[in-house]
Amino acid sequence: MSQEQAAAKSGSPGAAGASSDNTEEDLNEDKPMSFWEHLDELRKRLVRSILVFFAACIAGWEVREKLLHFLTVPFVQAWREQSLPGNPSLHFGAPAAAFVAYFKLSMIGGAALASPFIFYQLWAFVAPGLYAREKRYVIPFVLFSTILFVGGGLFGWRAAFPISFGYFLSMAGTVGGDGVTITPTVMMGDYLDFVAQLLLGFGIIFEIPLIVLFLSIAGLVNYLQLIMFGRWFVFAAFVLAAILTPPDITSQLVMAVPMCLLYVLSIGLAYVFGKPPTDDQRAAYKKRKQKEVSQG
Repeated sequence: MSQEQAAAKSGSPGAAGASSDNTEEDLNEDKPMSFWEHLDELRKRLVRSILVFFAACIAGWEVREKLLHFLTVPFVQAWREQSLPGNPSLHFGAPAAAFVAYFKLSMIGGAALASPFIFYQLWAFVAPGLYAREKRYVIPFVLFSTILFVGGGLFGWRAAFPISFGYFLSMAGTVGGDGVTITPTVMMGDYLDFVAQLLLGFGIIFEIPLIVLFLSIAGLVNYLQLIMFGRWFVFAAFVLAAILTPPDITSQLVMAVPMCLLYVLSIGLAYVFGKPPTDDQRAAYKKRKQKEVSQG
């Protein structure tokens, strides 16, 4: 009999010790974190995200003029479509206003550049509370959350910006019997605040399908619950659009309508990939539909 077989048969202290160490490691991995440990973990993730964000802002500062050119394309197009006099231009009043505006611009670029790392830190924070099969989705989560966030911003830039700028600039011109002329003087800082608000808003709402998908996979929601919540979501979509967009109905519609369409997409994803509703939930849904039909 070999020494290895004898040790295994006799249950040597070394083998028992190794087994004990492995068991202890498994227990440590499965051991739930305390409230203060969660806070410490959150602090670490936030610090890392902030450091990477500032590093990305520095990179954004280096290409600030290219970013400004990119973000002003819809503004220039709207200016020319309205046949306004002169060349489209941005102004600044205070001596440091241009510097502050460029700093805001670098933060916009930094947020887009750092978004993959930030989404990974978000996942790493919630991962300890997930099952092993759910932790496997880390790469799809980081990938698709980044694509949806950046894609939402690009949608806002491509769809919402031209509509909003065209609406605002259409108010310029000569009005009244005395020939009073309304001339737009667009300040650089105000313009970038407007752009940042829309970019962030569209980036967030485009995350809706991904969030609902993971909630449905985790069994927290199902497609039937989403359908029943639909009317309240439409109301919430217009309220959120009123908060995240400038105070005009055009910008709000441009944000709220895609939000509702994304919610419909989320219902489809939950139906395909999520857990099915229970019999009680199906019965409650049928009862509710019958009640609506009888009242209608």
